[in-house]
Amino acid sequence: MTDRREVWITGVGLLTCLGEGPEAAWAHLNRGDPPTYDDKTFAPYIVHPLPPMSFDKQIPKRSDQRQMELWQRAGVYAAGLALSDAGVAGNAELLDLTDMIVAAGGGERDVAVDNAILAGLRQSNRPGAFLNEHLMSDLRPTLFLAQLPNLLAGNISLVLGVVGSSRTFMGEEAAGVDAVRVAQARIAAGQSDLMLVGGAYNGARWDVLLAFGLCDVLLKDKFAPVWDRGPKGGIAFATMGAFLVLESRAHAEQRGARPRARIAPIASDRSSRAPGEVEAALRRHWQSLSSSVDRGNAVTLSGACGAEPATSAERRALADFGLPVRATGTYIGHGVEGQFLANLGIGCAVLEHGKLFPPTGSGDTGDSPDRISQVVVTGVGNWRGEGLALIEKAA
Repeated sequence: MTDRREVWITGVGLLTCLGEGPEAAWAHLNRGDPPTYDDKTFAPYIVHPLPPMSFDKQIPKRSDQRQMELWQRAGVYAAGLALSDAGVAGNAELLDLTDMIVAAGGGERDVAVDNAILAGLRQSNRPGAFLNEHLMSDLRPTLFLAQLPNLLAGNISLVLGVVGSSRTFMGEEAAGVDAVRVAQARIAAGQSDLMLVGGAYNGARWDVLLAFGLCDVLLKDKFAPVWDRGPKGGIAFATMGAFLVLESRAHAEQRGARPRARIAPIASDRSSRAPGEVEAALRRHWQSLSSSVDRGNAVTLSGACGAEPATSAERRALADFGLPVRATGTYIGHGVEGQFLANLGIGCAVLEHGKLFPPTGSGDTGDSPDRISQVVVTGVGNWRGEGLALIEKAA
């Protein structure tokens, strides 16, 4: 068996409520500025929407933008940022070789159409025929849910020219973790040299808030850091796009690309969520990589979402790691498929600056080491899925 190849992150594309790029997120966190959130538009629920922006830089055709929902525009934009950061954008020879793995969920409902159909049903003498007619004529073809997840990858291919192999993973937070895990493993095994991997989500919309609100798992009325949302917890959903370019070291060096970080194999699991199972899963993952961790120069970025009991379980497990902890969800919200990838992107910024930003809540512990050379990134799903990654400075 041949040795596993070293895998680098050579491009980061991040779009969150804190702005464009990992540097904007890190700068906001490092200054300790207050979190940015919206507690009015979807009251009583709290969300982290994107700031006002134009998508023209990465999606120049307005016709392309119009046929995409917001989560797709955010994803395509972030993918374009990652390709540009890696020096791949616009290079047809490299784009031909770029494979892609996208983590995506179902698409957005057209709430105005839904409301109009429901109002019409109450007045119709033939509700069955009325419903069939309007479902056929009023809904866009892109709202057939079986097709929607693949549309993000399709739009990236069409707009940005990524034409290698393409895979789409579904499964909420676990899809984002496994997208990175598979991308890293394929490059390490020599099955690919260059991969674009990422996810996107739009949580600032009534259809998703209704679904999760019925389960009573949303943060509402008053904002609080993820660690401090009480025994019932609460998720503040985000709109975000997060993509990485992963590359074999040899391929990156051959074309003169600089590494943002080196990324080790990803550990992932899907525990039963019985009492103690989240902690057990994270501790197993930690054991698999702890021998590679330089404890005096390593920190943890937590993807805790605020939901309970998952958030408290993660907090207990992180106490065993013995590393300084920071939870980014207080500031960027929870982007489901994109969350793990967003934290990997912010982790790259932490490595480049060599220091950790101030605590974001009571669960953030420890001071920043004088020299950070490694970042452990966690991802615990609101309902299923746990993951752990180790990124470190590359030579």
